Amino acid sequence: MKEKIGDAAGAVWRVLNENEKVELSALPKLVKQNDTTAFQAVGWLAREDKIQYHTEGRTTFVTLVPHERKKRAR
Repeated sequence: MKEKIGDAAGAVWRVLNENEKVELSALPKLVKQNDTTAFQAVGWLAREDKIQYHTEGRTTFVTLVPHERKKRAR
C-alpha cells in the first residue's frame, strides 16, 4: 500500500508541476486514483513540505511550494 501511495504522490506532483494550481477535489480524477489513495498522496506531499493549500471562497486549491516548481520529474 505504501508503494501505491508513493506512486500516486509522484502523479500528484507531476500534475501540480504542470499546472499553477489545481482544485483539491479534482486531483483523484486527474491522477486516475480513488479518492482515498489520491488524498493520502496529497498528505504525503504535505508532510514533505512540497505543497501548499489555498482557499478561495469555499474551494480549496493545491499548488507546489515555490522551490518545487518546475523541477524535473523523477
